[in-house]
Amino acid sequence: MTTPSTSPLLAEFSPVSYDDWRKLVEAELKGAPFDKKMFTATYEGLTLKPIYRREDVASLPHVNSFPGFAPFVRGASASGYVKESWDVSQEIAVGSPTEFNHAARNSISRGLNALNMVLDRATRNGLDPDWSQADDVGGGGLSIATIDDLDRALEGVDLEKTSLFVRSGASALPFAAVLIALAWKRKKALIQLRGCIEMDPLGVIAHEGKLPQSLAGAYREMAALTGWAAKFAPQLQTICVHSRAWHESGGSAVQELAYTLATGVEYLRQLNKLGVDVNAAAPRIRFAVTVGTSFFFEIAKLRALRMLWSRAVAAAGGNEAAQKISLHVRTSQWNKSVVDPYNNLLRATVESFAGVLGGCDSMQVGAFDEVVRQPDDFSRRLARNTQLVLQKECALNHVVDPAGGSWFVENATAEIAARAWALFQEIEKAGGMETSLRAGTPQKAVGEMAAKKIKAVTGLRDSLVGVNQYANPKEQPLEVPVADAKSFYKRRVQQVALHRTSLDDQDSQIVLNWLAKIIGLKGHDLVEVCVEAVSAGATLGEITRALRINDSPCEPITPVCLTRAAAPIEGLRAAMNRRFGGSAKVFLCNMGSLKEHKARADFSRGFFSVGGYDVISPAGFKTPEEAVAAFAQSGADVAVICSVDDNYPALVPALTTGIRSQKPNAIIVLAGYPPEQIEAHQKAGVDEFIHLRADVLEVLAKIHTKLGIV
Repeated sequence: MTTPSTSPLLAEFSPVSYDDWRKLVEAELKGAPFDKKMFTATYEGLTLKPIYRREDVASLPHVNSFPGFAPFVRGASASGYVKESWDVSQEIAVGSPTEFNHAARNSISRGLNALNMVLDRATRNGLDPDWSQADDVGGGGLSIATIDDLDRALEGVDLEKTSLFVRSGASALPFAAVLIALAWKRKKALIQLRGCIEMDPLGVIAHEGKLPQSLAGAYREMAALTGWAAKFAPQLQTICVHSRAWHESGGSAVQELAYTLATGVEYLRQLNKLGVDVNAAAPRIRFAVTVGTSFFFEIAKLRALRMLWSRAVAAAGGNEAAQKISLHVRTSQWNKSVVDPYNNLLRATVESFAGVLGGCDSMQVGAFDEVVRQPDDFSRRLARNTQLVLQKECALNHVVDPAGGSWFVENATAEIAARAWALFQEIEKAGGMETSLRAGTPQKAVGEMAAKKIKAVTGLRDSLVGVNQYANPKEQPLEVPVADAKSFYKRRVQQVALHRTSLDDQDSQIVLNWLAKIIGLKGHDLVEVCVEAVSAGATLGEITRALRINDSPCEPITPVCLTRAAAPIEGLRAAMNRRFGGSAKVFLCNMGSLKEHKARADFSRGFFSVGGYDVISPAGFKTPEEAVAAFAQSGADVAVICSVDDNYPALVPALTTGIRSQKPNAIIVLAGYPPEQIEAHQKAGVDEFIHLRADVLEVLAKIHTKLGIV
């Protein structure tokens, strides 16, 4: 029997070369330039080839690496997900501790094994409800002021078995003190605490523009908590570098990686100054990376970050164990939409798949309605089950780094990493991430990139299905429950007041004594005293005041603008709903045979649907008089002339004259843009031209304005 390796079968066929393939493609292109049609420029400055070959990865050193070994591009664990799968996490951003507990226990019983606690603005700023504005309490996050609050929120949750990821902003130490005090109260072993108390002061200032403390003060708290955790709670991380500010403001993958890496390095540098060694600090840092729908690029982005962090930690003197990255993935909001929101389910599925193939350690899949309203049990269940299907049904845990070896992915990994490292070096040369933020350099660069991306959406070069392509103007928006923020605020203020008055004079004095000891303390002792104060009855706000009694808020900076690519077009739809309570009418004057008008009629329908217009597209008219009569009966205020360029010189004057005789204020649009005819058509009365190069936002905004919609 002939073995496959010696089989003469393939020898009977002539090998196909790259040149053979290219000749075949050029024949199919029928004269169109190969280099223009077959290569794609990306926002990262890369050029995608139509096909990748072994030669494209021959010189890449990381291709020969293995999972579990530096530079960890193929994963920090040698066994990947085979031994232990990624943590299924989910953000629960409800204000009430009791409601949070209901949602948390419900989710844990249905497959969740990591709780992602989003705190409200007051708690993130270290303020008790009665020291805060009403809008900051419970809005978009959990309100925590006392150990009893956290006890209610985590009732029935085993702190030794459930990872906690707490979005604590810049106030990690006060919240950590409450959590540790609760662990003491429940007699839980601190060594078993898992997850991350996510302190990220540079991330907060990047997208909020301010901090409730100085950066120096934030780093003192970070050093104290990180050093304590390294000694007493080694599985509990204390820092989380979020890429959210850069991704959700429209940055490219290269910008996102460079600024995220620079932030992580800045934290290592500051901790080292305060006595926390890189080998103790680096394992306490978690990276939370936002993943979008550019599927293969997002996989490459995650793999590139592993390589870059390994290189950076090694340069800082870290050992191989410290070079392993801890990676949390969160699906994007940049590409999500308020209109046709069920498409968000599909986008998040693609993103979560990329996150798994990229090797995340934990993942949060956003609910399809999270950009519209507070997700409920139903939408959270769909989001959670997206991960569970990938984990339980798709067998993704049977292969380690399944994307590894792909010539395209490996090449993209190397190119993204090289460009991100070069940008990171520019930041370092400029003085580091804080200096760059104060100079406004990253904000400006990301703002320019966001403008390009949004222009590509409004110019119809990039598609958002249901938004600028295949829009449904008759879609009913999701209902948004009206929250009674004032009542919740009053209730929380009363609860905290009751907590304070429940302490007798002796207990109150004990609390004051512990709070006094906090002032001026550093290192492990600072954390221990904060926990003792909470155990005695101190509130989170009181701990924060004591910690920062000699500190002051940092000087504000200009933040990035968190937005979504669909937001400008959604503004058109929202204005339409407010003005008409539905859709204004557009009438298509389809002239001639089906062959003559169909292509532009279909384009016009899609174009105006983007703005929420109700498009009336009748069968083709033989004469302008027929079209004018039908327009008059339609009740439309906008008429679109659809035919081929050769017919326009004869049709346009007759149609514009007839339409204006019926409705003097009608807006007349021509589908197409024949350059040599433009001036004549404008003189005849055409107001706007729609075509493949038209900006849908600009054109529809003008028509909205003329109709009084905005």
